[in-house]
Amino acid sequence: MQAARRLISLRENKILLENNAQLISLKSSRHLHIWFPDAKFTRMFKAIGSTPRAAHQSLFREAGSVERLDPDDLANPKEVIKFLDRMNTSTFDGNFGYPREKKIDNMILNFGPNHPAAHGVLRLILKLEGEVVIKAVPHIGLLHRATEKLIEYKTYTQALPYFDRLDYVSMMCNEQAWSLAVEKLLGIDIPPRAKWIRTLFAELTRIQNHIMGITTHALDVGAMTPFFWMFEEREKLFEFSERASGARMHANYIRPGGVAWDIPLGLLDDIYDWCVKFPSRIDELEDVLTENRIWKKRTKDIGIVKASDALNWGFSGVMLRGSGIKWDLRKTQPYDAYSQVEFDVPVGTQGDCYDRYLCRVMEMRESLRIILQCLNKMPRGEVKVDDQKIMPPNRAEMKESMEALIHHFKFFTEGFQVPPGHVYVPTEAPKGEFGVYLVADGTSKPYRFLNLFKKIFQGRGVRKNFSKKFFFENFF
Repeated sequence: MQAARRLISLRENKILLENNAQLISLKSSRHLHIWFPDAKFTRMFKAIGSTPRAAHQSLFREAGSVERLDPDDLANPKEVIKFLDRMNTSTFDGNFGYPREKKIDNMILNFGPNHPAAHGVLRLILKLEGEVVIKAVPHIGLLHRATEKLIEYKTYTQALPYFDRLDYVSMMCNEQAWSLAVEKLLGIDIPPRAKWIRTLFAELTRIQNHIMGITTHALDVGAMTPFFWMFEEREKLFEFSERASGARMHANYIRPGGVAWDIPLGLLDDIYDWCVKFPSRIDELEDVLTENRIWKKRTKDIGIVKASDALNWGFSGVMLRGSGIKWDLRKTQPYDAYSQVEFDVPVGTQGDCYDRYLCRVMEMRESLRIILQCLNKMPRGEVKVDDQKIMPPNRAEMKESMEALIHHFKFFTEGFQVPPGHVYVPTEAPKGEFGVYLVADGTSKPYRFLNLFKKIFQGRGVRKNFSKKFFFENFF
């Protein structure tokens, strides 16, 4: 017997029905199909005939309410097309009719913003083809609070707390960028000790950010243990921030002109003790994740970003270095004390989630190197610029001098004036380049402030269960 599915011309249909009763596919100009069962198939449903032709006549003429077509009309293409048009307007009722061929649409799924794993920061519109996400469109701005416009109505000192809240796990790094921008407009250079303190707390913040990113990433794909282990260390970092600034999270410690006040006694020793013990915690983290076959299966070849795409889309930070491009503003455009410390810049090779995980782990180790150098090289001296127009008086002076008290009041109510100009200052924040574009008009309030951030990648070709990993490893 010849092949069951064989395309033939309309003129051969009648001959085949009379002789072979095979499975025939009629191909019309509208790409519609008809299915003809063979004789054995029809006998199973009691469509018995002495010849294959009789069997097909039974199918066409005994279908009751179903549309009927005489086999003799198969030789006439116009009749076949008319029949197919009529059949496509009806539905299959269980008899020997011909169900119309339906188009299967892909599923559109809303992921967030009110999702247990989304934390309210974004919404993903996922287009699914079975278990594979063929398109993911992120909707951001769900936590938009008009920060840029609010800062334009605040003094340069009052604007600083907003930066703690732009990224609640990279607080002091955000403060650092704003302070550097204001200092560049003022044309001042802060004391060396203030630079080393800034560098120290920026790296502590970087470790804190990477702990959050790695452990929540692992939690999203099913690993709970690293989350509890590393958050114990994160609590210790909050304690260091609280001892230095008085606040666990929103520190408001790094300010234009230096830092708020000097480090309390004993804090540097405790930070050193923590730095000595923390590498063993990183080793435990890698023992659980790095060679874990489930972790590798769920992160390798997921969310791949080529180096060319990372550059074209304006990526920075771990997203850029994970794709193999060695770019770190602490090396290329050093600020504060980064030009005086030694560290390496880890890069990936594949540009997938696994490479970015490894980059974050290695960056935590490099941050420990920088912290130890800060502890060993930190000089003595002042932590603020000696300029009463930029920095407020200290508390002890306010208790003895009426002029100092008036100066303190005027400083925090009216602020200090910044010369006209515009400046862009980029810093290497834990999530990438954090840039501040600031325009001053000579008053005590900024004329314009703009925060620049990366374009968001629209992921394709990842499984439904893993689609969020690519986005959440870069948002937390």
